[in-house]
Amino acid sequence: MTISGAPFMPGIELSEALYEEAVEPILRDELPRLRYAAARIGSGSEVLGFDTPRSADHEWGPRLEIFLTAEDEAQHGAAIRRTLAARLPKEVRGWPTHFEESDDPLDRVGRMQLTDGLVNHRVDVYDVDIWLVEQLGVRSASAELTTREWLAMPQQRLAETTGGAVFHDGLGTLTDVRRRLAWYPDQVWRYLLACQWQRISQEEAFVGRCAEVGDDIGSAVVAARLVRDLMRLCLLLERRYAPYSKWLGSAFGQLPAAKSLKPALRGALAATDYRTREPYLCDAYEVVAALQNASGLSAPVDPKRRSYHSRPFQVLRAERFAQALAETVTDENLRTLALVGSVDQWADSSDLLTQSQAIQATAHALK
Repeated sequence: MTISGAPFMPGIELSEALYEEAVEPILRDELPRLRYAAARIGSGSEVLGFDTPRSADHEWGPRLEIFLTAEDEAQHGAAIRRTLAARLPKEVRGWPTHFEESDDPLDRVGRMQLTDGLVNHRVDVYDVDIWLVEQLGVRSASAELTTREWLAMPQQRLAETTGGAVFHDGLGTLTDVRRRLAWYPDQVWRYLLACQWQRISQEEAFVGRCAEVGDDIGSAVVAARLVRDLMRLCLLLERRYAPYSKWLGSAFGQLPAAKSLKPALRGALAATDYRTREPYLCDAYEVVAALQNASGLSAPVDPKRRSYHSRPFQVLRAERFAQALAETVTDENLRTLALVGSVDQWADSSDLLTQSQAIQATAHALK
């Protein structure tokens, strides 16, 4: 796919070119003493490194975030936006810097278009503290995060904040926050792993039980849910924030364990009957269980499949791994919580996960 004859290039590289070739010279000329950070973080497939030529059809292109202190944003923010609209080049590396927005209320997205007038650009200017608080729902960008705040931050939002690239940071705030958010604190990590195993334990026997009463569609749906939970568990083990569903498989595919797991996961998803489905799932359970044991985070647990009580269903009994990990959690703030986990482990509505304050309030209400 090309626009104005330009071949596709990764969005992060295009954003870096926008900054170095256009935005930085303008800021240096207009406000030579301004302290700011310039980055491509936040929403966008390019931030996660998964953009393709298909991404260029909307809200993709020369994009950048400029972060200022609260005082500088109040004093200079509007002027910077106006100056960039007037002075930005119409194209960077052959890609338009102007975004045309539809009047359709159901299609309020920007698409790159050439223009002869002012540029409706995607160089957004923010107060760095306000952006971080709105992005993550925390009390303050500089404050130490509480356990509840960690549990209320969606992994997609954490991936958006710590992913992408920072091209310049004259403030230091953004770099410091990204370093602190790079991964969960050790105790939170162990708790989330226990909760993920607990999720698997809740449904692993249902694959057989659904099939036993003639509900093969139900059996397949539960199997697919378990495959998804195993993929997210692998990402947790590898210290990778899981993106939302569109990119979950792509992120999982980058893990070292993906090569050995994919045949079993594909087999479980492709199976058209329970007798075929169950062995594939058990193969996957055993691989992930071995990975958990190899992590050394808890005492080893027998990773072999077994019967579910007296019923003729082969499962892992994943609650054994949940309990082994829970025993390594010494933080009293976590030990008193049920194995419910973070927001990603009890909700997956995109409309909810973008409401940071609501998530924080819900997480604080959990016991």
